[in-house]
Amino acid sequence: MWWDERVSARFRRNLQPTLTYWSVFFSFGLCIAFLGPTLLDLRCQTQSSLSQITWVFFSQQFCLLLGSCLGGVFKRTLAQSLFALFASSLAISLVFAIIPLCHNVVVLAVVMAVAGLAMGCIDTISNMQLVKIYQKDSAIFLQALHFFVGFGALLSPLIADPFLSDTNCILSNSTANASSNLPHIRKSLVPHHPGNLSHYDLPMKGMVVTRVSYAFWIMALINLPVPIAVFFLLYKERMVPCFNGSSHPLLSADELAMETRPVDKDELSTPGQRPQAAGGHDDLFSCCQSRNFRGASYTYFAVHVTGALVLFMTDGIVGEYSGFVYSYAVEEPLSVVHKVAGYLPSLFWGFITLGRLISIPVSYRMKPATMVFINVVGVLITFLLLLIFSSSVVFLFVGTASLGLFLSSTFPSMLAYTEDILQYKGCATTVLVTGAGIGEMVLQLLVGSIIHDRGSYSFLVCGMIFGCLAFTFYAFLVFFHRMYPKPSPELDDASPDKAAVPDDTGQYQR
Repeated sequence: MWWDERVSARFRRNLQPTLTYWSVFFSFGLCIAFLGPTLLDLRCQTQSSLSQITWVFFSQQFCLLLGSCLGGVFKRTLAQSLFALFASSLAISLVFAIIPLCHNVVVLAVVMAVAGLAMGCIDTISNMQLVKIYQKDSAIFLQALHFFVGFGALLSPLIADPFLSDTNCILSNSTANASSNLPHIRKSLVPHHPGNLSHYDLPMKGMVVTRVSYAFWIMALINLPVPIAVFFLLYKERMVPCFNGSSHPLLSADELAMETRPVDKDELSTPGQRPQAAGGHDDLFSCCQSRNFRGASYTYFAVHVTGALVLFMTDGIVGEYSGFVYSYAVEEPLSVVHKVAGYLPSLFWGFITLGRLISIPVSYRMKPATMVFINVVGVLITFLLLLIFSSSVVFLFVGTASLGLFLSSTFPSMLAYTEDILQYKGCATTVLVTGAGIGEMVLQLLVGSIIHDRGSYSFLVCGMIFGCLAFTFYAFLVFFHRMYPKPSPELDDASPDKAAVPDDTGQYQR
């Protein structure tokens, strides 16, 4: 293997839980990308207007954010985390199976809200558990985790595509007039911004003819092995009530080897210290309790806030660019034909997935702080060049691919960097996941409003501003990292600045 033997041995000891968390994130990706391409067919299924159906986008995104905030609630024990992941991944399969039965837009919005809650829990818990297992070695495994969400996000539109309607799926007298515009309308739909499509007259009454149900049932079957994998991990850890024997499971050979190895001086801690080492990750609301603030320096809060703000901007750029690059391309001065412009979002997500795959080996050789620096500078330079060559269609495609590459590894690298600064203590994972979710939702809505008022050119200007802000917040994060107090044995145990005792055994924690 291309990494060293210590990391390789740690991976082998935690092979099943690591593969399980990666598979759960594939489930997350499968669910996050199907809604855009299928929204017109779901509009026909629910016989709703364009403005009504885009509320389904909002319900999913808002509840994804809510689920990210609440995900830390289930971190207190491994059993709670795994049961939450099992329920969430199973809920996603059920959502896929139920969607074809939703013939009312409100019911569909509620079902997608449930999917959003499940996705939010998966996002927080999977990141948190991998950080908890691998700690200082977590960067490479987080990069792999986020590759799987990109792979799922690429796969679900490909599954849906053969079942999408080529003509209007509600047959009426006006069907022929609207059918030729369907590909353009489908690519232009983004969360709650159908304003530029209001002049298209799509029928709401008539005979519904759509085959999109088959796509959802296929995705439900593809996702079904994921909750089964989580269940097997629960069974292995003796956490399934009906299969939980009275005797304690014997130590595995790897655990026995860890028991007999020499104990490092840093691992000789009091019994009260060890639980605290794993107890730094909470849900967002628990993080805000005053007991967590006692004895904390201002840099403790600054690291959380600046890290979250970097991801607020970068994940916001992902949301707004993927949502509006098509609309920007078809407007003047570029005026790209609809069919060609339709490849831009796919190109963007394809290079995000490729970048995450490349980042897996790179993250082993490069520090997370360096990777984040390259990412934010690359995003800034790409937007600057897109502005300079704003009349070039070729450079729009090149810039889209470049932007996907630079944005691909920002989240896992930032998470690994921030957790390392805080010595795997505090609320970094929960705060960063929540900040990224808020950014993706808020900036997409903000840019949609600005484009509607100021024109398509403001799309690139907004991206440049967000890139500048991301770089500025990253510079502040580096500054606060240098100011952050180094671990010291004299620090009080109750202080959030106290370095957690890293559980460097690589042993799966219960």
